[in-house]
Amino acid sequence: MKKYYTRACNFYYGNTSIRLVNEKKTLSLKGNNKISFDQIEIISRNSKKLINIKELKKLPPFIKKKIKKDLKIITKKNNNFSNLDFKKNPNIMGILNLTPDSFSDGGKFNKKNKGYHQAINLLESGADIIDIGGESTRPGSKGITSKQEWNRIKKTLTSINKKKINFSLDTRKSDIMKKSIKFRPSLINDVSGFSYDDKSIKFLNKHNIPFVINHIQGTPATMQKKPKYRNVLLDVYDFFEEKIKYCRTNGIKHNNIIIDPGIGFGKNLKHNMNLISNISIFHSLGFPILLGLSRKRFIKDISGENDTKERLGGTISSSIFAMMQGVQIFRVHDVKEVIQGIKIFKELLKN
Repeated sequence: MKKYYTRACNFYYGNTSIRLVNEKKTLSLKGNNKISFDQIEIISRNSKKLINIKELKKLPPFIKKKIKKDLKIITKKNNNFSNLDFKKNPNIMGILNLTPDSFSDGGKFNKKNKGYHQAINLLESGADIIDIGGESTRPGSKGITSKQEWNRIKKTLTSINKKKINFSLDTRKSDIMKKSIKFRPSLINDVSGFSYDDKSIKFLNKHNIPFVINHIQGTPATMQKKPKYRNVLLDVYDFFEEKIKYCRTNGIKHNNIIIDPGIGFGKNLKHNMNLISNISIFHSLGFPILLGLSRKRFIKDISGENDTKERLGGTISSSIFAMMQGVQIFRVHDVKEVIQGIKIFKELLKN
C-alpha cells in the first residue's frame, strides 16, 4: 500500500495566529496558539498535493483517516523536559566544543578554564541548554578513544556541575555517557543515532535520560563522500520512524525524545535545502525538532563570495525561516546574536 506523509504548512505567527485559531480558521501547532497553519501537503513517493484543512472531508476515506491521525499528533502539545519549554519557540542550545579540531571553533575552548567560562558566557547570553562535546564530528574527522574524549571534557563538567548548569552531552560512546552520570546531564545528544555503540540505548533505558536522535548517513569520516537518497525528506522521515521503533523495542517508554535531521551529516546542498524547506513534515512524528544550522557549509555554498568566517547572517536567516515552521530548538554558536535576530523578527510581526 502506498505510504502517505502529512506536512503542515502555510503558517501564521504571533497575534495573527492567536486570532485565527480563536476563529477556528487555523490549527495550532503543538498546542501553541502563537503558531498555527491552515494548509497541509499530502506527500507520497511519487506525488504531492496541497490542500486547505477545510478540504479534508473531500479526501478518499483511507487517506482522510491517515491525515486526521497525523493532525492529531501535529496539534498535540509536547510535554516539557530537560528544562526546555516547548511552548517558548524556540529554545536555544549553545554549542561548546572542547576539541582542538571542530570545523568552526576547534581549539578555542579546550585549554585551561576556557570551557567553563564559555559555558557561563553562553548561559548569560540566553542559552537554555549547553551542548558539550569532546569529539569532533566535522566532515572527514576521524574518531578518538574514549580516554581522549573524557580527558577533554571532565574538567569542564566538574566546573559547571558546581553551578548546576543545564547541559546536554554530545557523545556517541556509552562509556562516556556512563562517566557523565555523576554530573547529571539533562540530555544525551548522540550524532550517530545509536548506530556507533549499541550499548548506548541500553544505557538510556537504564537511566531514563532524555535524548536526541540524530540522522546521519555514514560516519563523520565518510558522510560527505557523495551522499545519495531516493528522496531525502522521506528517507530521513522513515529513518526516524524506524529509530523510534528501535527505541521502543529496547524498553524506552517515555516521550522525552528530540529529533534532529542532521543538516550537513551525509547531505549535499540540495539535500540540506530540501530538508530545511520542508522541515515541518517532522512534526507528525510527535517529537520536538532540533536543527543545527550554525555556520554550516550550506551557507558558504549559497553565499559564495559573500561567505564569512562566522556565517552569522546565514545562521540567523535560516533559523528564523525554520522557526516559522515551528522548529523548537536551535543549536548555535552565536547565542546572543541569534536571539537578537529572533527578538527583532518577533517584534516586527506584532506591527
